[in-house]
Amino acid sequence: MKKQYTYVVTGIIIMLCLGTVYSWSIFRGPLEEVLNISPTLSGLPYMFFLLFYALLMPIGGIFIEKFGPRVTIMIGGILVGLGWIISGLVGNIYLFIISYGIIAGSGVGIAYGAPLAVVTRLYPKNKGFLSGMILLGFGLSPFITAPLSNRLIKSFGLQETFIILGIVFLIIVTAFSFVFSYPSHTNVSINKQSFNLKTLTQNKVFYGLCFCFVLGTLVGLMMIGITVPVGQEIIGLSTREIAILMSVFAFFNAIGRPIFGLLTDRFSPRLSAILSFSMILLASILMVFANKGTPIIFIVAFIIYWFNLGGWLAIAPTSTAIYFGDDNYSKNYGYVFLSYGVGAILGTLISGEIRNVLGSYAYVFPFIIIIAIIGIISSIVLLNKVETENTNS
Repeated sequence: MKKQYTYVVTGIIIMLCLGTVYSWSIFRGPLEEVLNISPTLSGLPYMFFLLFYALLMPIGGIFIEKFGPRVTIMIGGILVGLGWIISGLVGNIYLFIISYGIIAGSGVGIAYGAPLAVVTRLYPKNKGFLSGMILLGFGLSPFITAPLSNRLIKSFGLQETFIILGIVFLIIVTAFSFVFSYPSHTNVSINKQSFNLKTLTQNKVFYGLCFCFVLGTLVGLMMIGITVPVGQEIIGLSTREIAILMSVFAFFNAIGRPIFGLLTDRFSPRLSAILSFSMILLASILMVFANKGTPIIFIVAFIIYWFNLGGWLAIAPTSTAIYFGDDNYSKNYGYVFLSYGVGAILGTLISGEIRNVLGSYAYVFPFIIIIAIIGIISSIVLLNKVETENTNS
């Protein structure tokens, strides 16, 4: 029991460092000023970060199996730290995309799955809840790193802030990597079938889980990206009010992970997915009626959006273990996590295009209503009951 808490606490601290990408809105404005770039260009480092974060997850899974979780976290931590440090030294957006988006994003992708792989293998009965608790740190990161980064930028400047944070992340992540290892004896649950990439791609539930994960992350990452402009342009909130609410939203994003992890453990991936998309549907219907002078609607709806993005980042890994077992878990979740990258790209591009063509983010919400309905139907049709899938796979 004591070892569980050690994994959870150190995992949360590592995830706090890795999850600073969710504070990107704090860096975006100063970056536009320092590098004299457009809002479109300033969104590219964030998009590339999320893309390489997703693309390197399968590589991280291979590293975990080959080198173990300790070395994998260490490699990821070194890349994250170096990426942030180099970002503070470069002078144009394209080098910044390489250092922040590709190098730091790859580091997060490599390190992210290792703490989850350890608790999934050692504590299979509580894998969803424990994974969600560790991932709480990733979601909670902007609650801490956004105000910290804002203060550092004002005190030292943008580029100096990247260097400072890079050094801190390098030290913390590599130091805490020593906590994580596979003991010689583990409580691994063995499925009747051991899944690998070949057998995954022959399994209907794999595609169903990936598709639902794309929809969930598309909505969540889209909403995170447009929280500030929606609050200001549609609701009429001030910058200070938005900054306070961002911390509230980050808190709900964080607690969505252990809550949905526990729900997926206790009930099923299908029911968790249906609940999530139903909540997203409700939030989107509320936002159709939002306008200036309706801050309560905005707050409730965006709490739901942020909460459910956190939820999907617990539903997906827990569902991977439930459907496909603990054997090859780290690799299998890496393949599933590629859906996150697809959702990140689609969410960023679609929301921007809707605003460019129609002139307002208000038109995003009818689109999300359609996505939520598709998600509910897909969850019912494509995510088999766990007992049935385990028997027939």
